[in-house]
Amino acid sequence: MAATSKTLRMVFKSQAGRNVTITLDNPRSDLSSAEIEAAMDLIIARNIFTSSGGDLVSKQDIKIIDTTTDDLYDPPA
Repeated sequence: MAATSKTLRMVFKSQAGRNVTITLDNPRSDLSSAEIEAAMDLIIARNIFTSSGGDLVSKQDIKIIDTTTDDLYDPPA
């Protein structure tokens, strides 16, 4: 049986120049790139998250990843 899932992956650049990834499971199906960018801008402006490389300073990438998993075997009970 196949199971499908979606993940929103937002990548930021830290003060140290390193990528910092924040992922959220099951984003809304009607979520727009403008809404995601606005949320990322808010995260940066309000300094909501920090990392070992310092504060988040810029947006690097946005992806919605759609994954299908086919379970091919279940052991007998």
